[in-house]
Amino acid sequence: MKLTIAGVMTVVLSGLALTLPAPVEAQISSFQHIVIVVQENRTPDNLFQGLCTTPNACSANPTQNRTTGQTPYNIQTSNWLNKKSNTGVTQPVPVELTADYGDAHTHTAFKQMCDLGSGTGACLMDGADDIGCTGQCPANPPFGYVDNSSGILNPYLALATQYGFANYMFETNQGPSYPAHQFLFGATSAPSKADDHKGTFASENGVKGFDIGGCAAEPGTAVQLITSDGVEQKGNEIFPCFEHLTVADILKQFGYSWRYYAPTAGDIWTAPNSIKHICRAKNQTCKGKEWAANVDLVPSDVLSDIGNCQLRNVSWVIPTGQNSDHARVNTGGGPAWVASIVNAVGNSACKDGATSYWNDTAIVILWDDWGGWYDHVPPTFLKAPEGGYQLGYRVPMIFVSAYTSQGYVGNNPVDFGSVIRFVESNFSIRKGILTFADARAKDALSHYFNLSNTPRSFQTIPAPHDAKYFLNDHSPPLPPDDD
Repeated sequence: MKLTIAGVMTVVLSGLALTLPAPVEAQISSFQHIVIVVQENRTPDNLFQGLCTTPNACSANPTQNRTTGQTPYNIQTSNWLNKKSNTGVTQPVPVELTADYGDAHTHTAFKQMCDLGSGTGACLMDGADDIGCTGQCPANPPFGYVDNSSGILNPYLALATQYGFANYMFETNQGPSYPAHQFLFGATSAPSKADDHKGTFASENGVKGFDIGGCAAEPGTAVQLITSDGVEQKGNEIFPCFEHLTVADILKQFGYSWRYYAPTAGDIWTAPNSIKHICRAKNQTCKGKEWAANVDLVPSDVLSDIGNCQLRNVSWVIPTGQNSDHARVNTGGGPAWVASIVNAVGNSACKDGATSYWNDTAIVILWDDWGGWYDHVPPTFLKAPEGGYQLGYRVPMIFVSAYTSQGYVGNNPVDFGSVIRFVESNFSIRKGILTFADARAKDALSHYFNLSNTPRSFQTIPAPHDAKYFLNDHSPPLPPDDD
């Protein structure tokens, strides 16, 4: 048979088609979706001692960890400092994730636990046993770590070891959930831009009606303010309805979508309700167009939106109390809840053009405050004027993406402002555009991923419950916190 040149080329190309590898998805230049999953009230020392089961996996020496990297996880497993102990230390004891007591985590409790060294300006971290406790409180209530003998924490441990874990994630504020959630949504808990720049912040959950926050709160509800010198003066309170730009506003300005999933409208953990131009309260109900379009009061709807290929560019996910990890409230569902979100993204058939959800989504999992649990790492205070209330204690953070190296441990100090700065950087928005904690953050989480890497295949995170369980759970949602 005589072949023409065209025929030879056809044969050659056909042979190549048989031998060439399957095409790989195009590399992305940025994430199309960022999901910020916010759990409640834990420290690395309290929640992640399960990472220390391998010999030499953990160290309680921050200097060693930062300079030599000899031990990956900065978690202290014994000899927790306690100035009220005869020996000066207390040995931690295992407690259930669902423990029926809660440690105080107000700004006052922050100062007590810190025990600021005279003349040093640094926390001695030996005053945890001075803070209060509610519920069925044992001796030395803050000195407990979560018992994983049942395997309840295995989804968290799998996520931490398969993706990126932060040794030095600090909450930005020195206090409880209300200001923490404001920082995670708007990069500040200040009532206004001017207040942020002069170091005045909402510092506590509230004075009256503390479990009901925002512009739709009942008359008389107030939140404590703290000044740049770190003083909470009685009488210096304000109705919890603020007016300043948030991350959501900046995203909208640049043409990106957002959604805030939370269990109820009025709780202090539903951050958009405290922003006047988003809430636009009428008859103690948020009625604003932005509120109606972007605040979803069924947390499991994030799973539906992922399944229906409707995941927004940026999502905040606040759990029900049952799944929040908050002591006295949670029923142990938190680790499986978080795993269900990651698995929904990882196993999704949805695509943005030619790119799968898994290959263009970053998931940032963190805890909103320390919850009064012991942690051995002292925070570094910012310079004035913000230094009177920033930074707070360590909280866990896990960064999940197809471009995160397995078992990566981040040793750069980061805070909630770093998360906001990551969002800005990812969407080519000027870093620090809000001029709040996003501007003060030194790190944008860029070391937790490398978009030039070939995306990793997703491996399902084993968990006792999957998305179907949470989608079909119609029990009345509890608030994420009870204090």
